[in-house]
Amino acid sequence: QVQLVESGGGLVQAGGSLRLSCAASGGSLSRYNMGWFRQAPGKEREFVAAITWGGGRTMYGDSVKGRFTISRDNAKNTLYLQMNSLKPEDVAVYYCAADLTFFSNVSLEYDYWGQGTQVTVSS
Repeated sequence: QVQLVESGGGLVQAGGSLRLSCAASGGSLSRYNMGWFRQAPGKEREFVAAITWGGGRTMYGDSVKGRFTISRDNAKNTLYLQMNSLKPEDVAVYYCAADLTFFSNVSLEYDYWGQGTQVTVSS
């Protein structure tokens, strides 16, 4: 069973950038398709981005297309989310998740989740 730990969140001004990391332990990240989701206060969990196990395919939520980039380094057992041109509406707790079977934008299909990292954007 893989364990996931996110890092890299913090406070940034609007227009700024952050890079989130998701480190895996207890298993090889290369077995999993991976995703990033986020949840803002009072809102449902929202799909951000996903990447296949080998990194060959990616997909993004409409609200982040062109601003965020998902990537992975299987040798380092780490998933990344580069976030540029951040907006106040990007404020949320960001979660990484692992899916053994599907390449999906549906949170219920993911098998393992991290604890999340807070991203705050000041206007």
